[in-house]
Amino acid sequence: MPKLKNKSGAKKRFRLTASGRVRMNQAGKRHGMRKRPQKMIRNARGSTLLCDADAKIVRRNFLPYAK
Repeated sequence: MPKLKNKSGAKKRFRLTASGRVRMNQAGKRHGMRKRPQKMIRNARGSTLLCDADAKIVRRNFLPYAK
């Protein structure tokens, strides 16, 4: 079998935690902050974990060799 390539967009967007879960940056913070509630801006700070169903897709299809 030939080696599989990582998706270069996924390399920039996701990384794995020590326990193997997929970590991502919060969405919806690029522009238009004035019209968003302050609570949404606060809660979208930092990074978050993908849900298990989406993490399975990312690990299998986009980052095949990430351990």
